[in-house]
Amino acid sequence: MLPRRRLMATAVGALALAPFARSALAQGGPAASDKTADALFRALDERIEAAMKRYHVPGVSVGIFWQGREYLKGYGVTNVDHPLPVDADTLFRIGSTTKTFTGTAMMRLVEQGKVDLAAPARKYLPDFALADETVAKSVTVRQLLNHSAGWLGDDYADYGRGDDALQRFVTDMKRLPQLTPLGQVLGYNNAAICVAGRVIEVVTGKPYETVLKELVLDPLGLKHSGFFTDQLIGENISAPHDVEKDRSVVANNWAFPRSLDATGGLISSAREQLAYARFHLGEGKGADGKQVLSQQVLKAMRSNPGPAGTLTMEVDGVCVTLWQRRTAEGVPVYQHGGSWGGQKSDFFFVPDRQFAMVVLTNSANGGGVLYELGRSGWALGQFCGLSNPPAVPKPQPPDRLAQYEGHYKALTIPPGPFDKIEEMAVELKAADGVLRVTGDSDNTSLAFYRDEYVLATDAQGLTTRSDFVRGPDGRVAWLRDGGRLWTRQG
Repeated sequence: MLPRRRLMATAVGALALAPFARSALAQGGPAASDKTADALFRALDERIEAAMKRYHVPGVSVGIFWQGREYLKGYGVTNVDHPLPVDADTLFRIGSTTKTFTGTAMMRLVEQGKVDLAAPARKYLPDFALADETVAKSVTVRQLLNHSAGWLGDDYADYGRGDDALQRFVTDMKRLPQLTPLGQVLGYNNAAICVAGRVIEVVTGKPYETVLKELVLDPLGLKHSGFFTDQLIGENISAPHDVEKDRSVVANNWAFPRSLDATGGLISSAREQLAYARFHLGEGKGADGKQVLSQQVLKAMRSNPGPAGTLTMEVDGVCVTLWQRRTAEGVPVYQHGGSWGGQKSDFFFVPDRQFAMVVLTNSANGGGVLYELGRSGWALGQFCGLSNPPAVPKPQPPDRLAQYEGHYKALTIPPGPFDKIEEMAVELKAADGVLRVTGDSDNTSLAFYRDEYVLATDAQGLTTRSDFVRGPDGRVAWLRDGGRLWTRQG
């Protein structure tokens, strides 16, 4: 894994599926018996508890919808210093899964005729400015939401808690360099989602958080989800944790910049995240039975993905904020994950199988739990009969690996008041048929399993999928890792 590669994403791997995964039952056959369901959920419990122990994660909350059943359960504690049991209603910061709420709110405005996804953002933000004027005047609302805008996306600058925080953030985006051509390359872009959040503010004339509550949270009956902890008094909120010397410690990093709320600020529970997933699986009705989004618009939200690539897993692209995850069987999975300050989460659903799963963790090591459950393919195999695309590493000759060797650079603006754009650098060198990452304390290796696609394996054995992107001249121009683009130098 490359250094500091993800502030708001999670891990993925490729594990073998258990024998039950291929049963006719898991592939959408007859309804499961209570006995079968009980056995599956016991296996789930055992896997979660083992992963919590292995990765030193204090608390996990999970929700599953399968075969018409809901399974909600908490594990462990909210805070190792002041332990309370985690349950299905414990609140966690869900991180970047918030983007899908932003996308859902945008689709409500689309259905109301107030926003056109194909329109330039400048139709709604006349003063929108970027380092590249051609991109600023051309980027569409859809491109903001499908991570193909192309400018530096890891901007985490903090503009305070005022109602103008998002406006100020977007005004200062002209400092962000353009990395790739507009609309042509998948590059994870938090900043572009913030622009979409600002479009929502301008179209409605209200702060983003207010609009999200009115358009999504309230209609879906998500009464305990929100953005500000002082508005969630009395709730059981899980503390973030780091891991030091194989021991969980409470981390002092709960704070989240309001300027980034549209891209990662929502606080929610497994119960309410599962209700949200069922809304997307269902007929688009709210808690009171009234139509919130038509089925046609729900389907449109998960249609027309942008450029393909990797987001720690293989994706056919990003639709309206939803990753369209590939499976070996060709059945699409719609997914997002989140990470911020010692809390990591996962969220995915499969319309063709009427299945959904949400996992919330309260540790910087929570990615290991996400890996064991969802990103590895275990849950998809057990409950849906689906698997990740095959990935068998193949040693490569030195002359081929030479195309990818060299220095790579990534850029980020860290949390806090804006000071400067920071650079991170690694070097890739060929060794024993793979690429070794130097400048990386995790001792990562990159092993090719098909053209341009590699398995990135760290010292813990966790395996993610990354890929290389070539420029217009046909030469390797970028390494895409966790969706972020590392630019090859020279």
